[in-house]
Amino acid sequence: MADQFVITFQGEVVPGGGKSVAATTGKSVLDAARDAGLEVIATCGERGRCRSCRVKVLKGDAPPATIMDQVQLGHEEVQERFRLSCQMPVTGDATILIAPPKSEAGHKVLAIERREETGAVKLDSGVVKECVQVTLPDDENHQSSDVEELVRALSVEVEAPVPADILRKIPETVRARRNQVTVSLFRGEIIDVQPGDTSDQKLGMAFDVGTTSIVGSLLDLNTGQELASVGGVNPQSPFGGDLMSRIAYIQEDPKRLQTLRAKVLGAVNDYVKEACTLAKVDPQNIHKIAVVGNTCMHHIFLGINPTHVGLAPYAPSMRDPIVLKGSDIPLKTVPNARVCMLPIIAGFVGADTVAAALATRIYESDDMRCLVDIGTNGEVVMGQKGKLLACSAPAGPALEGGQIRHGMRGALGAIERVTIAKEVELQVIGGVDPIGICGSGLIDAVSAMLDAGILTQRGLIRFDDRETFSDTIRDRLRHVGERDEFVLGWAEAAGGEEDITLNQSDVRQLQLAKGAICSGVLLLERVLDIANEEIREIYLCGGFGNYINTESALRIRLLPDVGVERVTYFGNAAGMGAQMALLSETERARANDLAREIEHVAMATHPEFQDVFLDALEFPAAPNADSEATGSRVA
Repeated sequence: MADQFVITFQGEVVPGGGKSVAATTGKSVLDAARDAGLEVIATCGERGRCRSCRVKVLKGDAPPATIMDQVQLGHEEVQERFRLSCQMPVTGDATILIAPPKSEAGHKVLAIERREETGAVKLDSGVVKECVQVTLPDDENHQSSDVEELVRALSVEVEAPVPADILRKIPETVRARRNQVTVSLFRGEIIDVQPGDTSDQKLGMAFDVGTTSIVGSLLDLNTGQELASVGGVNPQSPFGGDLMSRIAYIQEDPKRLQTLRAKVLGAVNDYVKEACTLAKVDPQNIHKIAVVGNTCMHHIFLGINPTHVGLAPYAPSMRDPIVLKGSDIPLKTVPNARVCMLPIIAGFVGADTVAAALATRIYESDDMRCLVDIGTNGEVVMGQKGKLLACSAPAGPALEGGQIRHGMRGALGAIERVTIAKEVELQVIGGVDPIGICGSGLIDAVSAMLDAGILTQRGLIRFDDRETFSDTIRDRLRHVGERDEFVLGWAEAAGGEEDITLNQSDVRQLQLAKGAICSGVLLLERVLDIANEEIREIYLCGGFGNYINTESALRIRLLPDVGVERVTYFGNAAGMGAQMALLSETERARANDLAREIEHVAMATHPEFQDVFLDALEFPAAPNADSEATGSRVA
């Protein structure tokens, strides 16, 4: 039998200043913390590839540092008894300080905006609410029933048997308000009965369940008006910053599926309540919910193990659209609502891509267009009327601040804009002291470093050439441990205890992320045998795309060089498509057709992928050979 030890946790995230838990030998300190009910973020999915779960051993033996401890924390922090909690086994009684995460107050989550490009949406939600006066049997010889009289009173046809849970509600409901009842139907099936007249209160919600964020909209199904918008960080994020990390988390123990599922269902239930509170409406009047998400989020939401999606040939367990009762999922706040899950295209090209294609109307274009949904799990759709191709472009969490040493999401204190001229100028969300850098700031910083000659085309920081730079640049270039780095913000001017830097590993993470997105576009161009010039327009979609500087994105080659004028920011296209499917059964049917018509291109197995990806990793050459900021040539 394994020995048991007592692990005591301390830190800002620990309520009451301390919490102890019994843990067996060999168990990771991260799992022990979670057993204690503490939410410790592990962006990389417990693989030792980030530093978000770092802890400090205050009392007890600190086990020997692993290679991942050395890589992520560096020699000095290891000597100070810092360890990655996901890599640190329990070996004895210990007191552990959980390092505080960067505060993410005011996290930016993009709401869903309606756009003229989507055109008119026919309001045919499939939900019908009708108030009827039920004539109940008043004689023993009257061979009828409550249900029969209720159905007889309706002006619309009932096309399905009445569900058992509704049958149980009918006797009391029809007698509660002098036989006046409001009957709610979805596509001919009775889904709810309410006493009195609530026929004017016909509501629905659309959800975009993303890897990083969840966004929801409460809509009036009669008018299409948005009544409330809600959203926030996906609570699954502490268990892995990207899809493969979460899949790996489940692979280690299938029971963990329920942990991740409980997180997302809990969030959706809470957002339903929040939206109804904001709009001052009753959740019982929400009768339809449309949900989109990538394949992994889709499967977890439904309680389907996504393990095989993460293994070749990356096949989803199901692709077809599905309609379920809220109680079957369960969504406890809306048990009688019908939850409509949009279809999946293939592999990692999920329902969110279908929704984005629906919203942009790319399938109607006579010209060649491209849809790029930038996120942790990016997707690219390219083509025109009659032929559309799609591929997955998994950028990973770097663009959301994950696996970047001083990375954070777009929240208060995050550097979001960087300019390098005579001085390094930073724009910070909220106008406060910087405490980290988010994705838009990362793209801006690398773009500025390229223009200043600090980075080569291959992404190398030019530390060895520091003497050729101006004093401002030279003082910020340094070599720490085994890595070169560039200081963006000095500790004394920042909100933290250390300088905010970009190191060589950070640049590599960005290269991998932008290389995935760019190679997705380039590969589809090759399959369609077209050049950049033939793309009339690139729709930049997703919450992240709202905040990036398009010029910087083109400068680092996040997108192929098509010119700023041909890049259009479209907003949260996936969320908008979910709204369209909510309001219109015509649009939901069109989404089903699109999922079957769009041709999936598997990037990783394509014979040209390796060459395309390696090409996409490099940065473009500087437009000018000389840099004003450095007075030196760009290598």
